[in-house]
Amino acid sequence: MPGTEGQQTSRTEAQQTNRTDEGADSGPPLADCVHCGEPTEYPADRPGALLCPHCEWLEAQRSACSG
Repeated sequence: MPGTEGQQTSRTEAQQTNRTDEGADSGPPLADCVHCGEPTEYPADRPGALLCPHCEWLEAQRSACSG
């Protein structure tokens, strides 16, 4: 539908702002995603290659349909 792209982008930016604000005040700092640099759901001191929810979903899609 015409005109919905701008609304969807604004909603996404607001969701990211809320998520960042919640994580800043409570708990340890969050690790950055190794693919895109966005904050993950994991603390920064957790070992391993951590992915944000979006990149985790993309990785699962790639591995699920690899045959």
